Amino acid sequence: EVQLVESGGGLVQPGGSLRLSCAASGFDFNTYHMTWARQAPGKGFEWVSSITYGGAMIEYADSVRGRFVISRDNAKNSMYLQLNNVKTEDTAIYYCAKGWHSYSDRGQGTQVTVSS
Repeated sequence: EVQLVESGGGLVQPGGSLRLSCAASGFDFNTYHMTWARQAPGKGFEWVSSITYGGAMIEYADSVRGRFVISRDNAKNSMYLQLNNVKTEDTAIYYCAKGWHSYSDRGQGTQVTVSS
């Protein structure tokens, strides 16, 4: 059974930083591309970033490029998203998902709230 568990969310002030983690199990993590996506209150899903199975290729949405950093540790079956210089519009539930630019197979999410 595929399991994806996100953690690390919370309340952060504008301009602050936060690191999200995703623990994966139930599949061969190091052979799958992975994705972070988010859903803001009252809005649909938004793709945030994807990373290839070996980490050689990374893509970011325009809205987060230069502020967020995606990474993975295949030895730990884990993926991360470093959020820097956050803005109020980054407030959302963040999900990790299996696949490239895909979020149909995702975890339960972790809430990130950006507010002063």
